[in-house]
Amino acid sequence: MVLLLATCVALWVGYAPISFSSLRTDETTRTLFFRLRLPRVLMAGMVGASLAMVGTALQALFRNPLAEPLTLGVSGGGALGASIAIALGAGARVAGVPFVFLASFAGAGVAVFVVYRLARTSGAVVLPGALLLAGVVLNFVAASGVVIIQYFADYSRALQILRWTIGSLDVVGFDLLWRMLLFLIPGWLVLFWMARDLHLLAVDEETAASLGVNVRRSERLVYAAASLIVGVTVAVGGTIGFVGLIVPHAVRLLFGEDVRVVMPCSFLLGAAFLMLADALARTILGVGELPVGAITALVGGPVFLWLLRRQQRLATM
Repeated sequence: MVLLLATCVALWVGYAPISFSSLRTDETTRTLFFRLRLPRVLMAGMVGASLAMVGTALQALFRNPLAEPLTLGVSGGGALGASIAIALGAGARVAGVPFVFLASFAGAGVAVFVVYRLARTSGAVVLPGALLLAGVVLNFVAASGVVIIQYFADYSRALQILRWTIGSLDVVGFDLLWRMLLFLIPGWLVLFWMARDLHLLAVDEETAASLGVNVRRSERLVYAAASLIVGVTVAVGGTIGFVGLIVPHAVRLLFGEDVRVVMPCSFLLGAAFLMLADALARTILGVGELPVGAITALVGGPVFLWLLRRQQRLATM
């Protein structure tokens, strides 16, 4: 119901509001709706659902409520990879696959691996503080890399990278959406399939292993799926932060801690959240629009600080 309501709101509001009567009678309005508005709303839903789902998976895997693609540096790694691809020529393809997709996926994958290795101790235990610190450091390194690439890129590509890194969902037509789905659907299916294992891993590795979970195999599958999903979403929408932080926590407050419930609910609520955030970004200025990443950061920043403070209080009890 929430997703349906969010879809309706996002479709009908914007810089140029669309009514049912104008959609039936005006050719320009129909073109605007089917070539621009509808694809953009669908993209917002796909990206929001993906980021919320990955946030749920990472929080369960690392047993850290602050884990999400942005705070762990995964989005930063994907952004660095995609920036390299844009600077080299965003239209390039490898075996029919957009080079920017491959570069972003590779960057996200490297980020996941580096953060996880840095956060592990010799006893193979993930330290929550080390995890976030590793993510922060990796984000700084990736951001520095993006700035250097912008400096050496020509003006048009530097401007493209700048707008893209803030987070934007501009899309014309449905071609890009179909290409995204070819990569997103396998990642979605893996994370849905891993929900039971993640539910057990959220308790601890020993309990999960005693109940038949192949811990290392599950970790590798989640890393691969998260890297694929984040790589695609970053490649098309830029760095849109905090969706994977806000949505899973809202779902847990409503439905409890069971990852098998949180995962699908976060998928749906994440889609609704980013649709509404993008609708707000398109309308809040009256003339022009804000990047949707700015809206999610304004909401997510205070939520992150609140969760960090809450975690610190729990740690001292």
